[in-house]
Amino acid sequence: MAPVEDEWKKGSAELLILSLLEAQPRHGYDIGGLIDLRSGGMLHFHVASLYPMLYRLEKRGWIQGRWIEKANQRRRRYYRLTTEGRRILALQRKKWQIFVGAVGRVAGVEHV
Repeated sequence: MAPVEDEWKKGSAELLILSLLEAQPRHGYDIGGLIDLRSGGMLHFHVASLYPMLYRLEKRGWIQGRWIEKANQRRRRYYRLTTEGRRILALQRKKWQIFVGAVGRVAGVEHV
């Protein structure tokens, strides 16, 4: 099966990123890899598009980044959800569920 359409991916990007940061702080490369892995390769975010999204989410106050240096590794910026980010994630999950249900009913794929 072909990868998901770019426009659909854009609409779900914030939800995906916030969801992955819910459990623990992660760096950008880890976030991109987990999206690819957990979607079975159907969703892939290039670094060139992922990092600008992370910066926008940080600017909105939904996530907070922090530089961390570990021995024998590059310095990486780890992101975590803020209190506001958790609130937004819960709201986006509800909206996504309503949207997917509505599309499913219209397209006749409600019980796939």
